Amino acid sequence: MAAFLLFLSTASTTFVLAFFIVPIMFGFVRLFGIYTTVREGTCQVYTLFGSVVGVLREPGLHFLPVTLGVSAFIVNIFGKCSVLDMRLDQRYLRSQPVNSEEGAPMGIGVWYEMGISDPVGYLFKNADPKGSLAANVSNAVVRALSNMPLGEMLENRHPMSQVVRSEVSPKSVEWGYKLGSIYIRKVHFRDTGMTRQIEAKVVNRLRQVTSAIKQGGANQVSIIASTAERQAASEFAKAQAIRPKVLGEALRQISADATVADTLFAILELQHIVESGAKLTLIPREQALLPELLAATPPSTVQRVPGK
Repeated sequence: MAAFLLFLSTASTTFVLAFFIVPIMFGFVRLFGIYTTVREGTCQVYTLFGSVVGVLREPGLHFLPVTLGVSAFIVNIFGKCSVLDMRLDQRYLRSQPVNSEEGAPMGIGVWYEMGISDPVGYLFKNADPKGSLAANVSNAVVRALSNMPLGEMLENRHPMSQVVRSEVSPKSVEWGYKLGSIYIRKVHFRDTGMTRQIEAKVVNRLRQVTSAIKQGGANQVSIIASTAERQAASEFAKAQAIRPKVLGEALRQISADATVADTLFAILELQHIVESGAKLTLIPREQALLPELLAATPPSTVQRVPGK
């Protein structure tokens, strides 16, 4: 029982020390400026009585008396510690109004990166660096990209991005807020009626191109067909012209032998008779025709004369 009570008291003391006493002790140590911890991607700026006494940019554990000197013991009580996010931030400005050289109302979408380059300048040289940078980018877009030809505005986005960046960068550096990459992402028409007119013109142009392609194809097919028919007619005419000569030459060679000629004409005659599909009645030679016909007639069709 005594061992259990000893274990219980030890566990309770450890719990109280770990979760209450130790954090309170380290809190007092940080309050009096013995040490501080700088997280990754952050920066700490210490100000005392209106003056900057130290800037900590490197992440890790820092002993303030080594960095700030004697001011470290009172900077957290009478001064201020500002924690800044040093990571890159992104922003997109939608539909910045500009006019093309032709007078078309256009909208330009700008995407850009930004980050703190000078923590002291970021804190004290401008009350709203993010808003000022956004306004600067918007003004640079309107000032640098207005009155451009419509074709260049729709096609050359990379040179437009470079022009805007060259306009913004010098001023942003003065505020301790550095402009990173910038890109013109979208160029569009702000007038809905103009957009519909352009769509109608594009549709009509596509229809014209489609009909022209179809007509060109039909013309090519007609040319090919007429050429083929002309060549075929020419060849048939040549064949028709030389046909009598070929047949006459063949008949001359056949008529040179009387037996071959008689046999050929007999075969041709029989072939024509067979191909005609007519009914034939074969009669033996040197016999009377009428008895044979009567014998071939069915009995039901023969009419008898009464009295005979």
